[in-house]
Amino acid sequence: MSHEARLDSLEIQNVVASTAVGLELDLESLSLDLTGSDYDPENFPGLVYRTQDPRAANLIFRSGKIVCTGASSVADVDKALETVFGELSDLGIPTDNREEVTIQNIVSSADLGTTLNLNALAIGLGLENVEYEPEQFPGLVYRIDEPKVVVLLFGSGKIVITGAKQVEHAREAIDVVSDKIESLGLLG
Repeated sequence: MSHEARLDSLEIQNVVASTAVGLELDLESLSLDLTGSDYDPENFPGLVYRTQDPRAANLIFRSGKIVCTGASSVADVDKALETVFGELSDLGIPTDNREEVTIQNIVSSADLGTTLNLNALAIGLGLENVEYEPEQFPGLVYRIDEPKVVVLLFGSGKIVITGAKQVEHAREAIDVVSDKIESLGLLG
């Protein structure tokens, strides 16, 4: 499978981003006013507000911090948070001083198009960058410095990339992993 085909197989699974409104929020009263929100402080300290289009869970904390998770693109994060800010504004909560949205983590998956010998890879990639304990987890955990991400490799050739701050970092990670595996002669 060519580099292009591997890159084409890249799918964003989850984007996590954070922002804040810049003031403390009364989650108790917000939960009553925000239709469809979920607030159960016994189980979770934040209020959960799910947007449907795009689908995302927005975790709103007393501190005014908001974490958006579950979106499948950066554009969807922006759209979901705009919805949240719109709802808060409608309730008379000022959102003019909100923080810029910061992408915390992009989780994506791809397919290298060939099966992988994880035992050989664990040795070839260098034990200082790898965790591989098949009795505990079926994947090999490979930490890359540039881009700074973690790649989970599975025997099927499927990979999961986590820790990326930009989609481009996930693409770079596929290249780095493919090149490394190829140079070891372990890419079928």
